[in-house]
Amino acid sequence: MELEGQAAIVTGAGRGIGRAIALELASMGADIVVAEFDRERGEQTAEEVRALGRRAGAIQTDVTRRADLDAMVGRTLEDFGRVDILVNNAGIYRAAPPLEISEEDWDAVIDINAKAVFFASQAVLPHMVRAGRGNIISLASMAGKLGTTTSLVYAASKSAVISITRSLALSFAADGIRANCVCPGFVQTDMWTQVEQGVSRVLGTTPEEINRQRLAQVPLGRWEQPEDVARVVGFLASDKSAYITGEAVNVSGGLVMH
Repeated sequence: MELEGQAAIVTGAGRGIGRAIALELASMGADIVVAEFDRERGEQTAEEVRALGRRAGAIQTDVTRRADLDAMVGRTLEDFGRVDILVNNAGIYRAAPPLEISEEDWDAVIDINAKAVFFASQAVLPHMVRAGRGNIISLASMAGKLGTTTSLVYAASKSAVISITRSLALSFAADGIRANCVCPGFVQTDMWTQVEQGVSRVLGTTPEEINRQRLAQVPLGRWEQPEDVARVVGFLASDKSAYITGEAVNVSGGLVMH
């Protein structure tokens, strides 16, 4: 129970990777605030956390609104009296060739995937600084380290997450705060369904063919599961990683090795 007595916020925890992270941190002893735009899904994850014997609260959160982020932190302090861990997981995906990316899609992806990571971090950091401890873990992607013909804005947003993480790690290390991010590969979630449909549309093929091609690229030879990501987040949240900060850790089955 490495995280017993600690309180963690997980954004976008109503399903997929976020849900798996919330359950992993709870299994390690943390109490959880599920910050989720979909109220019903958020409550479902909170119930699953409680079933593990941990305290949990769900708060409807639009991560693009600073007022919602402040309310999220306030709720955590009200319920648990502390905030030790922030996991910036909320994200969206849009596929388009570079010349067809709309300003609307650019703004939507950057706002949720990158801007929200910074402002959620900004919302918790004063409390972490006062406490002299804290841990911020953000979801980037292997796309943030690679070029792409179909997902430029998504890749740009995830590159921004990596850069934000490094700057926060450098800025707050002396305050006892660590910041890291993880870079998943092809994870079987609802978002991956959106990815395969969007990419197949851009490339003029089928989702089944995209899946076949993607799986053939994975050196470890299997699809990534949300729990594969969650376990690495749990490691980064624990004292087992106490000497790690500013890192963008690949969790890609060997797809990216730098």
